Amino acid sequence: MPIAILFDLDNTLYPAASGLMQGVDTRITEYVQRLLGIELAAAKALRRQYFADYGTTLRGLQQHHAVDVEDYLGYVHDVVIESFLASDAELDHLLGQVAATKLIFTNAPAEYAWRVLKVLGIERHFAQVFDIRFFTFQPKPEPAGYQRALDILGIDGSQALLIEDTPQNLAPARALGMTTILVGEQSGNASAALADHCVPDILAALRVVLANAGHTR
Repeated sequence: MPIAILFDLDNTLYPAASGLMQGVDTRITEYVQRLLGIELAAAKALRRQYFADYGTTLRGLQQHHAVDVEDYLGYVHDVVIESFLASDAELDHLLGQVAATKLIFTNAPAEYAWRVLKVLGIERHFAQVFDIRFFTFQPKPEPAGYQRALDILGIDGSQALLIEDTPQNLAPARALGMTTILVGEQSGNASAALADHCVPDILAALRVVLANAGHTR
């Protein structure tokens, strides 16, 4: 079993079908529309472009527009998480079986991450949240954040595992020697070659971890 497991948050620890990220995406589009004074369709297109080019819409706004990052983070994550998620007893149980140190590794802010973990009933399992501020607003898949996390944990990549739903976020982890698990619908596409394991959901990912305890890639 790895010494540390880095868990992506959104659409990884809970199913994409929950609709939570769609709620956040709606608020991101609203923010872009309000900030730039553009039509809804243009805001949606720009948000998608910035996400593709920079990993987050926020990074694109920082590069090209005057944006208050804390105002942005507060607005787009001001969603009622309980409307989308509920306590997950099976997830709680499986996390409890995993002996490795468990950490969140997300482009979202820490306060939002802890809210999600609390609603899922699993916050007790996680030692720390590596968030967008930890990344100095240079989001995944920027490699620097991955290396900084390893440095803080005092381990090398071969001792860590990353669980993610976004294929492009796997490459920096693989380059550092991490084992990778890709979850969700993306696990069926060509980018899945970057993953050591492809599974449908977080429960399956944790079962892979438990089944491979003591083994390394």
